[in-house]
Amino acid sequence: MEDNLDAVEKLRETALIRMAAQQQIVARSFNKNVKAKMFQLGDWVLRKAFQNIKNPANRKLAPPWEGPYEITQVIGNGAYRLTDQHGNLVPRSWNATHLRKYYF
Repeated sequence: MEDNLDAVEKLRETALIRMAAQQQIVARSFNKNVKAKMFQLGDWVLRKAFQNIKNPANRKLAPPWEGPYEITQVIGNGAYRLTDQHGNLVPRSWNATHLRKYYF
């Protein structure tokens, strides 16, 4: 019985090692295909329109993007402060995943 308990501990350790190795392989594969969006000060972007911001009367026909907005401050880690066309500051910062470059 004691031999079985020792074998169980050894099996757990090898399983943990295999699991960590597999997680590293998956993470490496995922990170290889991810491309970070980077914007500069003064760039014009479109902001993703979320369901709680859209007009409920439009439903599916509502435009998926709002804007254009100008980037006025780079906060870091992909976060940006925006202003609209009239110079009004947007209340909170926005992540680059929710922004898209606007071409004139």
